[in-house]
Amino acid sequence: MRVANEFRVTLPAEGARPRPCRRFLRMAYDMAEIIATAICLLALTLCFLCRTSRVEGHSMNPTLRDGQFLLMSAYSGPLRHGDIAVVSGDGSGLGKTIVKRVIGLPGDVIDIDFGEGVVYRNGEPLREPYTAAPTTTSLGMSFPLTVEPGKCFLMGDNRNHSTDSRSPQVGQVDQRDVMRVIFPK
Repeated sequence: MRVANEFRVTLPAEGARPRPCRRFLRMAYDMAEIIATAICLLALTLCFLCRTSRVEGHSMNPTLRDGQFLLMSAYSGPLRHGDIAVVSGDGSGLGKTIVKRVIGLPGDVIDIDFGEGVVYRNGEPLREPYTAAPTTTSLGMSFPLTVEPGKCFLMGDNRNHSTDSRSPQVGQVDQRDVMRVIFPK
């Protein structure tokens, strides 16, 4: 025995190898520590920075499919035209979470020509390559309408099979109830 730092420590003989069992246990402990750290970081990220949701239905076809998972962020800055957004069940007016596209923001004037299937924002026709078909279905709202302060106007990409802001049941949605989808874009 040799003395190290004033404590008695048994040191292995020079050239001796550590026993395989201890090496395996040390490696298993290190791996468990790495995995636990990764799980904690993932949990913190999902709790405080972003959320996940799942698409239910076909209102966002062809952009999103039924059953597809989404990653959303409440801290990704203000909404922009064309963003895909998830609205909480309380904010949707339908009692369930919905996924739609941002068409209008506060102050925008939205008009829809259901005969031609064209959506206008501030007098300009929208170029919408993401839609499944022209917008020919009216859901009861009167157009043109001006988006109120703090609200947004949302529509599904599968316009003729989507309950969205064209419906009085949903109407203009409070932006505080909306989270922007960050994946997939």
